[in-house]
Amino acid sequence: MSTPSPETAVGLPVSAAQDMIANAVQPVTGTNTVLLHEALGRVLAVDVVAPINVPAHDNSAMDGYAFAGAVLAAGGTLTFSVVGIALAGRAWAGTVAPGECVRIMTGAVMPADCDTVVPQELTLTSSADHMTLAADVVRAGDNRRHAGEDLALGKVALARGRLLRPAELGLLASLGLTEVIVHRRVRVAFFSTGDEICAPGEPLRTGSVYDSNRTTIHGMLLRLGCEPLDLGIVADDPAALQAALERASLLEADAVITSGGVSVGEADYIRQIMTQMGEVNFWKLLMRPGRPMAFGQIEAGGSTLHLFGLPGNPVAAMVSFYFFVREALLRMMGATPEPLMLLQARSLVAMRKKPGRTEYQRGIVSTDATGARSVRITGSQGAGILRSMSEANCIVVLGHEQGNVDAGEAVDVLLFDGLY
Repeated sequence: MSTPSPETAVGLPVSAAQDMIANAVQPVTGTNTVLLHEALGRVLAVDVVAPINVPAHDNSAMDGYAFAGAVLAAGGTLTFSVVGIALAGRAWAGTVAPGECVRIMTGAVMPADCDTVVPQELTLTSSADHMTLAADVVRAGDNRRHAGEDLALGKVALARGRLLRPAELGLLASLGLTEVIVHRRVRVAFFSTGDEICAPGEPLRTGSVYDSNRTTIHGMLLRLGCEPLDLGIVADDPAALQAALERASLLEADAVITSGGVSVGEADYIRQIMTQMGEVNFWKLLMRPGRPMAFGQIEAGGSTLHLFGLPGNPVAAMVSFYFFVREALLRMMGATPEPLMLLQARSLVAMRKKPGRTEYQRGIVSTDATGARSVRITGSQGAGILRSMSEANCIVVLGHEQGNVDAGEAVDVLLFDGLY
């Protein structure tokens, strides 16, 4: 078991905590072979080597006329005899002599004697029998797609670790593949803690609040491609919390996410249980919202599970997931996460900020007629105001060393759109 460093006890900078998590997690073992239409959001476990060229043959990039481009060297206006037609899926099997051309459609295989295509709209005149071409309209080799220029036979088309999105699935289908080998899904157990928490659908007790975090976390896990294991609401009781963590192990979870119970209140037991069952790497961060967040490992049922103890406040829980848990789970899925893409936008308001911690504000980005981005804050930034996350389309990220922001100053923003 480890003892938090003095820096950790005060609070760890965001970047240091992210590095610590990245160094601690490893891809899960085990793979599945799945059909392409079931592979969205999965991660490749092996390199995919192209079994064919894509395209398989030289073909036309345009509707027009194919001919041997060497004749263009003579310059001047040229007239060709049309000797046939090549359609997509129906190749022209004849020969094309100098001074002859073939009417060709987009995607049709290039006739053996041709290397150039003039688009239909660039011809001077055209008919069923003849085509006339002005000087300098095309160059030799124009508008020809080469075999294998998209994907070459025997080359790695997609490397292992690639997250499969719609474009990757289409690429695999273009190779004629019907299934793919992927890492198994990461199994993530999660539960909310707190005697004040009620499940939606139950009568709301005096002094209680409905549990929104489990539903939010479930959605974020599904969107990321994990297998969620909902363990419900667990009372603020050490024995109950330990039993929940042991159940997570019995369910063969790879990681556990809790919400609530990581602060310094008398009934906040998550850190205590983590210390008893394993180790705590950190439990306080220099950030807002979300300062009380724990990360560590627990031993249960002969297995080691990573545990992410998120704050109980709904906004803080979401922010902590996006900036810490998301990347860790992607690494466990076998992916190589790319850094979150921060864009810049002009702040429409002044923002107060003390250097020495990272702050995350909920904002709404808009773009004007010139394409310039600006951002305004959604209003009250309290960590418990979940409505602010629903109204926002971005998070404004104010860095560790950054101070007050003046109206008109550029700030970093993370767009929610496309954030998996």
